[in-house]
Amino acid sequence: MNKQQFSQIKWAFTALITLIIWSMLIWQYLHDGVPIHYLFRNPDLPAISNWWGGFILPVLSWVLVGRIQKRILKLSDLQSARHCKITLINFVISLIYGALLSLAFIYGYEEVSSVMFPGILVFAVFFKVYREEFLLGFILSMSVTFGAVLSTLFGSIIASISVVIYFLVRFIWSKVQNITSRSRVT
Repeated sequence: MNKQQFSQIKWAFTALITLIIWSMLIWQYLHDGVPIHYLFRNPDLPAISNWWGGFILPVLSWVLVGRIQKRILKLSDLQSARHCKITLINFVISLIYGALLSLAFIYGYEEVSSVMFPGILVFAVFFKVYREEFLLGFILSMSVTFGAVLSTLFGSIIASISVVIYFLVRFIWSKVQNITSRSRVT
């Protein structure tokens, strides 16, 4: 995939997200009103309107797809095609995970949602869940339920912690392997 093709995908994807979020906001406005969300569901904290999603989601889509584009364009053509498929699969997996987490929360399965949210950190040991495609899919799917601001906030926190976990576990594992390989040699 070349730069021009990827740019077209970036424009189309961002336009699609913009269309979806603004359609949803207009529909909400014309029906029950645009919902507001509270951090930790605490009404004592400031209310955050879903209107913010009309700005946040298109910008976030543009920036994160742009970062994916830069990462993929650095690869050779063969690697690029394979990486595009993997990136798309990761995006869909994160969409599904976020949707299941949202559904568990909506339908009152708080035990499930309270395990699924930090469960992402378990996946962070094995997979690079801090990558843009995971973050974007997670935020987009969670935005329907929790709004774009809270989804972006929690997604960013999880992604930041995931980076630390992923690289810390690999660092510790390499040190353990070095120690065990030295003890076998002596």
